Amino acid sequence: MKSDTRSTRLDGKVGIITGASSGIGRAVARALAAEGAAVVLAARRKERLDADVREVCGAGGRALAVQTDVTRSDDVRAMVAAARTAFGRVDILVNNAGIMPLSPLTEGRVEDWTRMVDVNVNGVLHGIAAVLPVMLEQGAGHIVNVGSVAGRRPFPGGTVYAATKFAVRCLSWGLHLELGAEHGIRATDIQPGYVDTELINTMPDAQAREAWAERWADKRALQSDDVARAVVYAVTSPPHVAVSEVLVRPLDQPT
Repeated sequence: MKSDTRSTRLDGKVGIITGASSGIGRAVARALAAEGAAVVLAARRKERLDADVREVCGAGGRALAVQTDVTRSDDVRAMVAAARTAFGRVDILVNNAGIMPLSPLTEGRVEDWTRMVDVNVNGVLHGIAAVLPVMLEQGAGHIVNVGSVAGRRPFPGGTVYAATKFAVRCLSWGLHLELGAEHGIRATDIQPGYVDTELINTMPDAQAREAWAERWADKRALQSDDVARAVVYAVTSPPHVAVSEVLVRPLDQPT
């Protein structure tokens, strides 16, 4: 990101991005900063966040790194408090943190299932709970949940993962119904297909990871920047426009 390419569509806005240490979250943080927003990068790996904060600030932007585990509600509340202390408000929350330890149900990996629910669902709920009082007080805000095409249909080996993303889709619609017209708070569910990120590394079985990589060896996956552009589209839409869902898939993804 260079200062001479910096836009102003989000000047004066403050955005928090969870899971910002890599992949989609990192790309979204950079994209929002490039549009003029002050950004709060949140994740567990703070050393990665610090490097990105230095880059954003070096390009003339404003950024803050906050070490955050989204499964801990105290961490998430502290994240929002840090954003307000540093920048005075919170306009955008991007609930991006997620994991995908895929496995067949017959393997009975209950710990993986529970962890997926903790990160992919409870992490989103913690973000919503922490930011809502701020947005209600402001009378405006935008909650962006990074869901998945899996939130529209399950697939073999991904049943529990898909269930968590179905939950994200439901939460996103519920946010719109409860908070949109009455409180001026927008909600968007971004639903990517396969994106070339570290997420695949959370699959517990090495052979399954290799098989996945082999299936995509001759196909073009989405890149994190592709998803970041979808987020920017949603949050820069006119205030009266609710971009409820954005489904973005690789052209080469047949399902």
